[in-house]
Amino acid sequence: MGKVTFEQVRQDPEVRAYIVKANEMLAAIGFTEHGLRHVGLVADRAMGLMAELDRPPRLRELAGIAALLHDIGNIVNRQGHGQTSALLAHHILSRMGMAPEEIAIIMSAIGNHEEEIGNPVHDVSAALILADKSDVHRTRVYNRDVATFDIHDRVNYAVTHSELHAFPAEKVIRLSLTVDTSIIAIMEYFEIFLSRMIMCRRAAAHLGCQFQLVMNENRLL
Repeated sequence: MGKVTFEQVRQDPEVRAYIVKANEMLAAIGFTEHGLRHVGLVADRAMGLMAELDRPPRLRELAGIAALLHDIGNIVNRQGHGQTSALLAHHILSRMGMAPEEIAIIMSAIGNHEEEIGNPVHDVSAALILADKSDVHRTRVYNRDVATFDIHDRVNYAVTHSELHAFPAEKVIRLSLTVDTSIIAIMEYFEIFLSRMIMCRRAAAHLGCQFQLVMNENRLL
């Protein structure tokens, strides 16, 4: 079996169709964006973290592939989408000829990316968790009627810039956000994302780092 590349998975028609249709399903029930933009950004961040932490190139690529596939299970249902995504990933990657040992890494990363039941079980898993939970930004909000925003809309819309980077010399992974505090109070971010930040802290610890959250240049965690 040859190595299946990130670019092969990104360009695969079945993968792209599932990502697009899963996003349409979530939009229909009022969720924020989970489409090609989201998975592309998560892939870039997951691979970037692995590179900044000097992990082997193939593990970096596996993190990117896991990121591309981590939300495709939403085409079935939002509930349990991590496990469904992992099973769909198995089908896709087996068809493409990926080695079972690598499929196992990707499946376990995808199946553990949600804070309700997930854990950072290895480096690829930890990178996916941090990259996924760091994607908070106003471009994810489909609703354009500010008067009808729920708290998830408000929090995402209030974030105008976000960055995620590892600083290995300091043993720190830092999520930096620029937040429009005329839209939300900072406490509202923690009201809905506290469990995500706790999961990010566990994921960073698995990678040998401390997790830091910085908002408007003020460190909060």
